[in-house]
Amino acid sequence: MTSDRGHGDEFPWLDESEEFTFPPPDTATPEGILAVGGNLSPGMLLSAYRQGIFPWFSGDEPILWWCPDPRFVIPPANLHISRSLRKVLNRGRYRCSFDAAFDDVIRLCAGVPRRGQRGTWITDEMQTAYVGLHELGYAHSCEAWDGDRLVGGAYGVSLGRVFYGESMFSLASDASKVALVALVETLRTYEFELIDSQVATDHVISMGGVEIPRTEFLARLRDALARDTLRGDWSRVLGKPILPA
Repeated sequence: MTSDRGHGDEFPWLDESEEFTFPPPDTATPEGILAVGGNLSPGMLLSAYRQGIFPWFSGDEPILWWCPDPRFVIPPANLHISRSLRKVLNRGRYRCSFDAAFDDVIRLCAGVPRRGQRGTWITDEMQTAYVGLHELGYAHSCEAWDGDRLVGGAYGVSLGRVFYGESMFSLASDASKVALVALVETLRTYEFELIDSQVATDHVISMGGVEIPRTEFLARLRDALARDTLRGDWSRVLGKPILPA
């Protein structure tokens, strides 16, 4: 792979039907970096996800491809809803939707400041790439609304019965948590086997996220990818997000 981040002549732009074979996961660095360079074409991204790999880099770096050990996941059956979040859900302050505002969700995930974090890894290049995957029916968002105002959401990529969570944002108290609950509960109903959260965060740990060995993650990933992909507009494919009773 070239270290050139652009669409240059050295590395081909792959459409969704084309595949790229990454190095074996056990060749990753101790931090989890497996490869450097390439591009964010649809075939490159989908190939990476199918092999348990994801891109993560800042704007001044080449594209870095990761496959860390351990891997942080949310088993859908493990979803934990705190007493305070349960009260928020029962009050019905927020309504949720799928794929109603994908472009806005990824833009806000990139732009909303996070405590202790400077800047964003969701570069303009990343946003363009994932909007492209959304248009192809592979990337999806779950939104939380307060009236007609978008106040929270999450987005990621779905293949087989695994959802690769990328990022979330919140403009109102607990809005991103409500969106995540709606997403996880819906995926559990549709028998998704894994929600990949990539690296641990306190937010997701509190809601049932756990670390598992990379070998276990890859084995479970193979099983999940053997199932059909629920591709397309999830507002039509899945309907309304499901919230727990």
